[in-house]
Amino acid sequence: MRILVVEDEQKTANYLSKGLGESGYSVEVARDGLDAQHLINEDEFDLVVLDVMLPGLDGWQLLQLIRRRSQVPVLFLTARDAVEDRVKGLELGADDYLVKPFSFIEFLARVRTLLRRSPPREREHFRVADMEMDVLRRRVTRQGERIALTNKEFALLELFLDREGEVLSRTYIASRIWKMNFDSDTNVVEVAVRRLRAKVDDPFTHKLIHTERGMGYVLEDRT
Repeated sequence: MRILVVEDEQKTANYLSKGLGESGYSVEVARDGLDAQHLINEDEFDLVVLDVMLPGLDGWQLLQLIRRRSQVPVLFLTARDAVEDRVKGLELGADDYLVKPFSFIEFLARVRTLLRRSPPREREHFRVADMEMDVLRRRVTRQGERIALTNKEFALLELFLDREGEVLSRTYIASRIWKMNFDSDTNVVEVAVRRLRAKVDDPFTHKLIHTERGMGYVLEDRT
């Protein structure tokens, strides 16, 4: 889990970085709002710990910029203890608000709670054998050759890659890709897998999508 701490007071920043690091988290520290904005635009974090009074951009402005981009959990950690400040922070989109001075044990408990609530970040890139998928660019290649897929084919392949090595039942595939309850008289899954194989497996010697009779399908490198 990666945490961005935005704190201009060096002693507090070092204390948080050390404590979170010892608790098993990867920590990045920004000393002002502009540095934090750059890091948020360039990287992905699982949680942002944010002071209000910052040079460059203050915490209120930075939170608004964050919320235009993502729903990453934000915990305000600030000396601003007025009720109206708490209300403002939560109304702008913060997930929690903790006032300084604070107990590190309470702070860590709130961090863990927010991280449990946040959905896992989706993977942006997959590679199995000579196949690569760039999720953000919607690009799939094998042996460096671009493969054109429909939206459903792309979603199906992404599911296989995300669950590499796991046998996925037809019922599970139907529920994930078509959001439907599986009807044994419907061959939509078989047809979709056949069409996907025709593009990503048939033109190549090394096959990646395999049928497990009576169970479903699995994508794995069996070399």
